[in-house]
Parts: sequence; structure tokens; C-alpha cells
Amino acid sequence: MTELDFFQLLKQEVLVTYQKQYPYFQGNWKSFSSQDIQNLIELVEEKTRQGISEKWIYTHLKAETNSKLPRKDMLDILSQFSGCSGWDEFVFTNREVVIGQKENHSQKNKRHFVVIGFLAVLMVAILFFAYSGKKQTQKLQLKNEFTNDTIQAKEVKAYTIEDDKKIEIPIRNSEIEVALKDENAKVVIQSPYYKKQEIKVNKTSEKTEILLQPDDYAMMLKAFMKSDIKDWETRKIQLNKILSDNLEVIVMLKNDLGAEYFNKNEFSEKLIIPTESVKRMQILEIKNNNEGKIEFIRIKQ
Repeated sequence: MTELDFFQLLKQEVLVTYQKQYPYFQGNWKSFSSQDIQNLIELVEEKTRQGISEKWIYTHLKAETNSKLPRKDMLDILSQFSGCSGWDEFVFTNREVVIGQKENHSQKNKRHFVVIGFLAVLMVAILFFAYSGKKQTQKLQLKNEFTNDTIQAKEVKAYTIEDDKKIEIPIRNSEIEVALKDENAKVVIQSPYYKKQEIKVNKTSEKTEILLQPDDYAMMLKAFMKSDIKDWETRKIQLNKILSDNLEVIVMLKNDLGAEYFNKNEFSEKLIIPTESVKRMQILEIKNNNEGKIEFIRIKQ
């Protein structure tokens, strides 16, 4: 096998590793969406403490064929993501597997028909149990109650409650799919921008919409962080109205380097100037005081 052949194997291993975190993805690199790419970038950074760009994924991973081998440092990152110490170990391990396969090829041919028969019986059994144990599901679409717009997956989390434990539900195309084990399933929807909802889902045949009520101050804060408003004096006045005097802000730094703390004045000064670093911030959690003002914010850089 050539190194390009081993790279094709590595691409498949990356997909297998990705599917362990996102089991609902059952496609290939051709069907790998932009959201899947963002998920993969975060997983690689979390597992290897190293970065991989969206452009690199489009160029080398989504391509059906590769005429050139990528740089070794990038191969090392993907190999580490797949469970090896680096590219050299990945090639060595898989070369040993190929050699072992060739040595056992003649023996496998002798058992060929026996294996086919066994697999046929096994497949029938799997299909039987899968069909008999199939769960009824219900699709729910998440929308803004006031605008009726669908809500982005990165802005909301969904959970089912089983035996007092939270089990996260994947969100794709603003929809969640809930397995209905009993007559009712309890679903919890949480977001820093929308008010928390707990819903009981029944066994119905039609898709249901869940309308989430936005938190006005949280939405205003999001607008401040993402907009290009240059009137800093107006921004400062508006921020003063929605932020508590006792505001605490925790900014989680990249690469697990710790966190930064800001009070109200420090955070306001940071927001009144619309920089690119502010626009890239992602709000993870917001808490309000009894007056409705924001008193705590957790942010991811």
C-alpha cells in the first residue's frame, strides 16, 4: 500500500471517531455538512489541543481522491484524533494489519461459505430484534415564538429526563427527534438566549413546533456583541440598562488555558468597541437577577 492508501484509511478512521461523538451522522465525507465540519474542528481541538481549519477539511478530507499527501504535521493531528500517537504509528499499525490479512487469506477462503452462512443467520437475527425493539419517535422543530424563525443549533440545548438524569438530544436543522418509550417523554430546552422550557411529548403522528420565548436582555447583549454599531456612547448607556451593577463575567480561554474575569465596567468597556474578537465570542450561560437584569455571563472565546 502507498502512503496515499494509508491516508484514505485515516480519513475513514476520522469519520469513525467523529461518529462516536455524533452517532446520528451516518454519511460519508461527501455528505459531511458545514455544521459537521464545525463540530469536527471543535472535537479535534478538544482532543489534541491543536487546530485544523475549515479550508483544510474541504481540500483534503471532503475530496473523493487525493493526488498529494498532506503535510505530516496535519497527518499527526488526525492520527492522534483517531487514537494513535502520530502518523508513523498509524501507518505501522495498519501495515501490520494488511500483512496479517494476506497471511490469513488462504485460511479465510476455506471458511468462506461457513462465514457467509453464519453472517446470514446473524443478519436475520439483528433485523428481527431491531424491528421488534424499534422505538417510536417524534420530531420537534424549535422556533422563536415572536419571529417564528427557526433557532440555530449552537444557541440551544435539548435534553430528555430519564431516571432523574439528563440525556442530551442532537439538534439538526433546528429539529430534535425524541424517542417515546412511554406515553409521554419529558424534554427540557435550555439556551442563554431563550427562557427554559419543559415539554411533555405525546405519541402523535404530526411534527410539532416548540416556540421558545426569547430573553429580551440576552438578545440585546447578543446584538451588541455581533453588530458594527460605532456609537459607543449609545452602546454604553444601553448596556448600563441591561447589566446588573454586580455583574460577573467569566470568559473561558482557548486550549484550556483557564478563564478571565470581568466586572460590569470592564465588560462594558470591552463591548462598546465592536472588535473581531468580541464578535467571535459565544455566550454559554446567562443568569438574571430579580429585576431581570443580567448578573452573570459565561462566554467561550
